[in-house]
Amino acid sequence: MLEGRFVLRRVSDVSAVAADSDLLALVRGPDGGAAMLRDDTAEDAWAALWNGDDAHDPEATGMLSAVVAPLAAGDLPVWTAASYDGDLVLVPADRLDEAVAALRRAGHRVTV
Repeated sequence: MLEGRFVLRRVSDVSAVAADSDLLALVRGPDGGAAMLRDDTAEDAWAALWNGDDAHDPEATGMLSAVVAPLAAGDLPVWTAASYDGDLVLVPADRLDEAVAALRRAGHRVTV
């Protein structure tokens, strides 16, 4: 679990996003992009789970699906981004308890 709460924002020009302490991830795609930004006061906030404390080989298969599948089975929406050492999986902050329970039932160790 990462400290804080985050919001997702559509970004039309990723070069205009300042890389400051509030930016968690910036994804550039064919449609522009999206930013994960820390905002502890947002009503539509997301909580961030991080599986990179024990970095895995980027060629390892199934790492992200092992986390996302139990959440999908619990009808929990997710938003993801990957870095070299791990994956960010965001879940709605108001459903964090459900997400943690689903992951623990699937055998994951989750530290809140």
